[in-house]
Amino acid sequence: MNFENQGVIKRLADQYGPENLAVVLGNGDASGVEVFAATVTEGDPSYAGPLAGVSLKIPVYHVLEEEVMAVVPETIREEKLQLSSLVIDVEPMRQVLQAAREKL
Repeated sequence: MNFENQGVIKRLADQYGPENLAVVLGNGDASGVEVFAATVTEGDPSYAGPLAGVSLKIPVYHVLEEEVMAVVPETIREEKLQLSSLVIDVEPMRQVLQAAREKL
């Protein structure tokens, strides 16, 4: 997760409280999703960005997880997510993110 996005997340957490936020990822790589999840739950694992040492404990979801897809309007699902849902295996990411959420 780049430093700019980390800064935005930190600013939103400071403004609204991390307990009032959730992060939704669209990355198609389980290892990348794991790093992103660690960054917003435990802090930047590289200790270089705005979230270095900052444990926000924000729950992280993948956009293709059932919980998220259930609240996305059908027209958006069809227009923006249908193709991705056919080519991305969301199960490995769901497992990684579920494990991260269980640590909260």
